[in-house]
Amino acid sequence: MIEAAKIWLDVQSIRARAPLVHNITNYVVMNTTANALLCIGASPVMAHAGEEVEEMIGLTRSVGGALVINIGTLSQKWIASMSAAMRAAKTLNVPIVFDPVGAGATTLRTNTCHKLLGDVSPTIIRGNASEIMALLDSHIQTKGVDSSEGAPLALDSAKALAARYHCVVCVSGEVDIITNGSDHVTIRNGHAMMARVTGLGCTATALIAAFAAVNPNPLDAAAHGMAVMGIAGEMAAEKAVGPGTLQLHFYDALYNLSREEIVKRLK
Repeated sequence: MIEAAKIWLDVQSIRARAPLVHNITNYVVMNTTANALLCIGASPVMAHAGEEVEEMIGLTRSVGGALVINIGTLSQKWIASMSAAMRAAKTLNVPIVFDPVGAGATTLRTNTCHKLLGDVSPTIIRGNASEIMALLDSHIQTKGVDSSEGAPLALDSAKALAARYHCVVCVSGEVDIITNGSDHVTIRNGHAMMARVTGLGCTATALIAAFAAVNPNPLDAAAHGMAVMGIAGEMAAEKAVGPGTLQLHFYDALYNLSREEIVKRLK
């Protein structure tokens, strides 16, 4: 069971420890996710060069952190770096959070996911419903990086994916579903305007990584990250006049997040 008090303990741990989150992520969201991680209290690094990723994983392990693999803007060199980073992280027991951006949209994206996940099982996979379903069924068509399926419809796929890769799977959407293959948690926080800001799904992945760095239970870490994401989105939407100011206030909400807000808003 997800409890506000436990979420707050994780937030405090992130702020106290400033875990290093190593991101191999896409060009679109580097600035967005780095700022979100800084605002919650983590320490982001964006390092994708094959010549340094294994060394960076070593540093991440030494200071306590996590790895984000986000396939949003693919190239063969980046795929090689992702593979090397995931292997090193698995060896050093660094949590891996995998984001299959656009899986199902193109053969390259889908096949890359299958190859990376087949080589190294991540700690957590986070995607929208279509992406998660496409990892199991190639007939599921993803529209760009948007979800064309509702999160509840993806629960069976998420459970099967979690069982296949022995990991936690998070399906984000109007209702967020997090499962380890047997148990599952639903989070109902968030605001519709969040879908109008590019990269907030990728931001959720990065925040989950910060929680995975301080919480050894992947199911709880993913659920806590999604709850904080949704609560901050609600807080931001109350002050925003549109998507542009929503992003501005979202950063402030992460930075100013309090125990009281989590207790009041957690759904």
